[in-house]
Amino acid sequence: MSLLRVAKVVAGYSGLMVIREVSIEIDAGEVVALIGANGAGKTTTLKSITKLLSIQSGEIWFQNERIDILAPHVIARKGLILVPEGRKLFPTMTVMENLEYGAYTKVAKPKQAANFELVFQQFPILKDRRKQSAGSLSGGEQEMLAIARGLMTAPKLLLLDEPSLGLAPLVVKSVFETLARIASLGEVSILLSEQNVAKALSISSRGYVMELGQITHSGDSTSLLSDPQVRKAYLGA
Repeated sequence: MSLLRVAKVVAGYSGLMVIREVSIEIDAGEVVALIGANGAGKTTTLKSITKLLSIQSGEIWFQNERIDILAPHVIARKGLILVPEGRKLFPTMTVMENLEYGAYTKVAKPKQAANFELVFQQFPILKDRRKQSAGSLSGGEQEMLAIARGLMTAPKLLLLDEPSLGLAPLVVKSVFETLARIASLGEVSILLSEQNVAKALSISSRGYVMELGQITHSGDSTSLLSDPQVRKAYLGA
């Protein structure tokens, strides 16, 4: 049974259709990549899944429960968490305060100590910076904090929107290595929306290719990496 099932979802803004008939499935323990160019509809898809954007048609199911009819905060409490593009941290609050804010739900609070241990193990730089304001961190450190705050919610499924955006190549490498380690623990599933196709497919088991608001290709990550159309469009080969 799928952890998440997105079935023929149509959504957009102000009457403008952005995504059309989008269908995605994720099983427990999986890392799945949603890849495509800027403007392909990836962010709209993630916002639709978390009800930050109401869908026009289709259905979204999470843990065998239909969630597109629920409010965003109810969906979050069920363990479906979005780490948005641009991080959206509280810049004047400290690293610790941002992390504590992530553990606000009834499910997350009892796991707060264990989750602090997890995030400081995976992102040791945050432990060193825990008393600093989030706004004083580098771009890479802010991205790490955004992901760590998502983990503090004790998610079942973490949606990551463009975690490599605006980061230097060495920082991107570090972030993706950490995501791979987190995935290997098997405690949280990940849907990764990314323009960096090679990196996204390198840590995922399966992927979906989105173009102009539609899923055009899907399959296991190894097959997508070797697909001539995908390589030509996104890998310069």
